[in-house]
Amino acid sequence: MSETEQVINDLDLLSVIFNHVAQLTQYDIKELDGSSHLEYDLGVDSITLAEVLTYVYEQIGISTSGTDASINGDGVETINDIYFRVEKLIKKQGINFSSQKESVDESPSRTAILNYIRQIISSHSGYSVSELSLSADLETELGIDSAAKLFALKDICNNFLLDTVENDHTLDSIEQILNYICESLGDKLNDEKWVLTHAISELTNSSEVEEESTISQSEDEFDSRTMMDFSSIQNDDLFHKTREFSKFYKKKEQEGHYWYGMPLESTCTNKAIIYDEVAGKSREFLMFGSNSYLGLSAHPQVISAIQDAAGRYGATNTGCRIIAGSNVLHLELERKLAKLKGRESCIVYPSGYSANLGAISALVGRNDLVFTDNINHMSIQDGCKLSGASRKLYAHSLSSLEKSLAKYADQPGGKLIVTDGVFSMHGDIVDLPRLVKLADQYGARVLVDDAHSTGVLGATGSGTTEHFNMKGQVDLEMGTLSKSLSGLGGFICADEEVVEYLRFYSNSYVFAATIPAPVAAGVIASIDVMINEPQRLKQLWHNIRYIRSKLLNLGFDLENSDSAIIPIVVGNDRITLDFGRAVRARGLFCQTVVFPGVAVGDARLRMSITSEHTQENLDKACEILTDAALEVGVKFAQSSLI
Repeated sequence: MSETEQVINDLDLLSVIFNHVAQLTQYDIKELDGSSHLEYDLGVDSITLAEVLTYVYEQIGISTSGTDASINGDGVETINDIYFRVEKLIKKQGINFSSQKESVDESPSRTAILNYIRQIISSHSGYSVSELSLSADLETELGIDSAAKLFALKDICNNFLLDTVENDHTLDSIEQILNYICESLGDKLNDEKWVLTHAISELTNSSEVEEESTISQSEDEFDSRTMMDFSSIQNDDLFHKTREFSKFYKKKEQEGHYWYGMPLESTCTNKAIIYDEVAGKSREFLMFGSNSYLGLSAHPQVISAIQDAAGRYGATNTGCRIIAGSNVLHLELERKLAKLKGRESCIVYPSGYSANLGAISALVGRNDLVFTDNINHMSIQDGCKLSGASRKLYAHSLSSLEKSLAKYADQPGGKLIVTDGVFSMHGDIVDLPRLVKLADQYGARVLVDDAHSTGVLGATGSGTTEHFNMKGQVDLEMGTLSKSLSGLGGFICADEEVVEYLRFYSNSYVFAATIPAPVAAGVIASIDVMINEPQRLKQLWHNIRYIRSKLLNLGFDLENSDSAIIPIVVGNDRITLDFGRAVRARGLFCQTVVFPGVAVGDARLRMSITSEHTQENLDKACEILTDAALEVGVKFAQSSLI
């Protein structure tokens, strides 16, 4: 075997070991260094080290029957030590490790580049290196979202000193990326020493090429970067990325493209007074950015309940729920929510975000699998990451979920499917009957996030399960109190024994003060009003159908929205930012959504419809959208204009 071939085999074995250490310790693979001390640098104790050794042995096929293959960590202090022990056992037991690799082109340079590509995509996607086949479509088969794919491509291109791949360059699989890199390298591909140096040594180094290109772009007339570009900047100064982003953000503000966080100076109903920081004055806007779908945030009964509770119980509680933070109103609220959802029990968290974080991370762990739609809310994605479970993203279709479930059907461990009920930036509703059927078929539990479903879907506004006449047929129902219910906090409804478990194993519940009693009182009142005034829900759906029909007739792309969330899909970031600016200038307030709210190239305006919008409001909104679209060049069927 030549020296170069030996390096390639070493690299392949190292990549497997690095990947398994990252998977079991929750470190990003780019954070690992072969010489780092496992205990003192990485915090890997003897128990975790034994798990790492056991797992690596199993994956490579090393027999543990002999004393040489002991999982005792004596003498193993670094990842390099793991490598040397495994290499010795492979030779002693006669394991043909190199034959386990896929055959593409056995040239050392291509193999080294392939290994590097797999490591980078693994670090961005959560998949292990061994799970990343050459031909699998990264998005539709593996469910790797477009943002993660772009991050990985940038790292790969920068590492080999290549320009970042253009948005219109189609690279759907690892094999296509490999071919693109090899073709782009040209004659350098024949320089094995150069290729090996870049494929092995750059995993933990910052990219000067990326920094230089990032800085130079800021001088362009239109800065085409997105918010995605700043989180990946690496520099010895932790705050370098903040300075670069600050310059970018200030320029966007000056151009009138970014106008996030403008302060309200009134209640938020169908109209609102907002201090327009771009215009430098207070203005009245048509409000299509509020999630108060039933108009309860300023309801007299809700306000009165909050005032009364503040007088009786004070401004806030002063501890976590399991010590001194529980109030009788918290218990009443949990009973009300459980009854609304038709479930045995309920637990209330400080926020909707912490509900997903706490519940998912408490129920699934490193030996389990969690399947999550790649456009689920970020609180779901972060909860899946925090859990340490093997995270399987599926493309935004249940056919993709079914493929993923079938692929991992025989893998041991519990399985959890997590989905939004209504997808927050797209407005479509999950096909819950089919999803639950798949869960039953493959032995998985289901969590449905009803943040944008509660108060919107179902005959009484109970949510997604009521919408499909499936109350009680979903394992976990999550919701937020900050939208239709006009408060603050999140909740999980489930069987009593599950909720009881969450009260002691959800860190975001155990170690956090919860919502103040006056807020709980307001939410209780909101639930009562929602039930006692069903005309609000009826009016909401009248408004949804009315404006949706008008916008479709005008030729706007609303995707598959079928809820109170209506997207106006544009795609191009620059046109969308111009569109949002033109809409705001005409007095309509709604969200301009670019990355990270949606994938790069999928930008849109996002409108929230409420029961308080009048027909005059809806007609005016359509007029403003049409005029603004014509001004900035948004494509829609202008021939449909009346």
